[in-house]
Parts: sequence; structure tokens; C-alpha cells
Amino acid sequence: MASSRSWVGLALVAFVAILLGILLPAAQAQAPAPAPAPTSDGTSIDQGVAYALMLVALTVTYLIHAADASSTWGLF
Repeated sequence: MASSRSWVGLALVAFVAILLGILLPAAQAQAPAPAPAPTSDGTSIDQGVAYALMLVALTVTYLIHAADASSTWGLF
């Protein structure tokens, strides 16, 4: 009789330990964080356009000065 009581007690303790091991972490669970707000508000597009225009302006300036440096054009 003592042998069967020890097995029942051991099974009960094991069952309670498994049950608490499953339920306690779930009780402390947190809701997932909300999605971050969109980071592109158009400023990166504006900056890209500005860089492209700056590159065009530098290219045109270089071409004008290269033409000015050569005496064959006679523009200036």
C-alpha cells in the first residue's frame, strides 16, 4: 500500500510541476509591440532629387569651364 501511495504522490507532484511550467510563462506573456511608424515622409526622396540636380549642375559647370578653357570655341 505504501508503494502505490508514493507513486500517486510522485505522479501528482510531476503533474502539478508540468502544469505550472506550462501556465506560469504564459501568464507573464506580453502583447507584441506595435508596428513602427513609416519612416519615409518624403525627405529621402527630396534629398535624392537634390543630389541628382547637384550632379547635373556640376556636370554642366564642368562642361562650360572646359569649353571656356579651350581657345578654339571663342565663346568668351
